[in-house]
Amino acid sequence: MPMHEINNSNNRYFLLNKPYNMVSQFVSSHKVPLLGNINFDFPEGTHAIGRLDSPSEGLLILTTDKTVTRKLFLAKEAHTRSYLVMVQHKMTQESFLKLQAGINIPINNTEFYLAKPQSVKIITKPTLLYKYATDPREIYPHTWLLITLTEGKFRQVRKMVMAVKHRCLRLIRLNISNINLGDIEPGAVKEIDGEKFFSLLNYSGDIACN
Repeated sequence: MPMHEINNSNNRYFLLNKPYNMVSQFVSSHKVPLLGNINFDFPEGTHAIGRLDSPSEGLLILTTDKTVTRKLFLAKEAHTRSYLVMVQHKMTQESFLKLQAGINIPINNTEFYLAKPQSVKIITKPTLLYKYATDPREIYPHTWLLITLTEGKFRQVRKMVMAVKHRCLRLIRLNISNINLGDIEPGAVKEIDGEKFFSLLNYSGDIACN
């Protein structure tokens, strides 16, 4: 997208540190914590991009721009997403290598796709990446992982770690491309202008063709 088009746009772009147990939408037929409970005056038409499931935390993009989903997920260059993940029990080298090589996740009864991380690391001091990573469950055997993907299928990270016999205890999205969660507090919102937003996404205006 040419930068002059972004500058002339009335669209707005927000970064939210989504708290635990909040649904990534403004309206629901169920009595659940919603984005509307956040103490921020979002403009009409704001919606979430690249949703996080209710138990997941961290970076959530919200915008009034209806074209962002297509630009973000159909761009020629895949966008990376990094997650800080706390799993139950100490992870063995064997399980780590299986996760690193990729996990076959079922699509249906006969089809699978290979969920292969761009990178995976064991993290000994997660608070250096995210200062709110301190967790009372750390007194029990656990492992913190930093997993970077170029895709984000439904509950993919949770399915990947469960496939190597580790239940996901906590999942925090730290970034999407060069848009970082940074020091945004849980439940807090930061607004950025459109030019900076698309620059951080490395968006060139090119859309992949199938």
